[in-house]
Parts: sequence; C-alpha cells; structure tokens
Amino acid sequence: MTGKPLVELVEIVARALVDRPDQVKVRPGGGDRRQRIELSVAPDDVGKVIGKDGRTAQSIRVLLNTAAARLGLGRAYLDILD
Repeated sequence: MTGKPLVELVEIVARALVDRPDQVKVRPGGGDRRQRIELSVAPDDVGKVIGKDGRTAQSIRVLLNTAAARLGLGRAYLDILD
C-alpha cells in the first residue's frame, strides 16, 4: 500500500496552520519499511507547526498514526524539518 493519503493529510493540516501555505512541502521520507513523512515549512512558521511544548506536532502525529492504522499501514512517523 502507498502512503500518499498520509502525505495529503499532513499537507492539509500543515497548510491550515501556517501563514505561508505555499511554502509547505510534504514528502515521504526514509528508506526503511516504516511510513515516514517529512514536513518542511517556512522558517517563521515552524513554531506554529510545533506548537507550545510540542502539542500541535504531537496532535498531527496522532492524526497521522490513526489514519495509517485505518489504512492498514501500521505506524507512521512525522519528521518536521527545520
């Protein structure tokens, strides 16, 4: 199975959170068997994606893992690149 729906999910959520949605880049990452998603945003939007004490990033990860489980893909990992 493919992780394309997971990439789209992260992209939709990230674009809704940031001031510069045109600079949101989401792509599958890593070469291992796990579903790994890499998220890159404008430097001044990183704080919005991470949130206070990392709560926003954790919430995105929960959504991502729930979607992956429903698709039968196991666990998914989100890497926020700076």
